[in-house]
Amino acid sequence: MFSSNNKIPKDIEKTAALLGKDASLDGTLRFSKSLRICGKFKGIIDSTGFLNVAAGAEVKADIKAYAAVISGQVIGNIEVEDRLEMTSGSYVCGDVKAAKLKIADGVFFEGKCSMIKPGQDINVFASNREELKKSLQA
Repeated sequence: MFSSNNKIPKDIEKTAALLGKDASLDGTLRFSKSLRICGKFKGIIDSTGFLNVAAGAEVKADIKAYAAVISGQVIGNIEVEDRLEMTSGSYVCGDVKAAKLKIADGVFFEGKCSMIKPGQDINVFASNREELKKSLQA
């Protein structure tokens, strides 16, 4: 998983929900903590939490999440607010957008990659009007 010096809360790496190895699910998944997929999923994943696609898992979905580790197979676009990690042996076919990206040796990745800037904190009360205008235009 991610190193301990990043901004992912410690409790988000603990698995809150699990889609087991023998399970298969079609539909829309929404969650706010963390989910580990070990089986098969087809549909849409729309989350503010952490997604872990385990080795051997098969996911055919467009994914939006806070952060994700892909060790299995994902066919679909992936967009994460913070970090995306593809571990050795994973298969990703689709476009990815992430603020931080780690691709290990031995990953099959076919698609486009776009790096996004993490959201900037703006304190409207600490800046004068001109500074605020400049920061919003940037």
